[in-house]
Amino acid sequence: MDTCRTQRQSLAAEFKALQSSFVALGDETRQQIFLALLEYEAVGMRVPELTKRTYLSRPAVSHHLRILKDAGLVNVHRQGTMNYYYVDANLSKWRQIKALVDHVYQVAQYAAQAHYPHLEA
Repeated sequence: MDTCRTQRQSLAAEFKALQSSFVALGDETRQQIFLALLEYEAVGMRVPELTKRTYLSRPAVSHHLRILKDAGLVNVHRQGTMNYYYVDANLSKWRQIKALVDHVYQVAQYAAQAHYPHLEA
């Protein structure tokens, strides 16, 4: 049972380290912006393009982009006076998220084997 508690505490620490990412993606409006950035034909969108796709005001789009950017999920490329936002390919952030998901799976697998062996599929 001590192993299970240690694993849960470790998961909690990993989750806390990524909490800003989950908060950023947990909002439906930010999910719409994130999806618009992923689905756009070019890499990078300007705020006016995002306002058209999301039907949000410019200040609202800018606010949500800032949250996504602060979480390390979106970045900006400046070209002259224009800013182009894109989904950040920062592998370190995505590696952390993947590691957390993998760790959750491992802990769940361990718990299933230790406590519910009759439920394994």
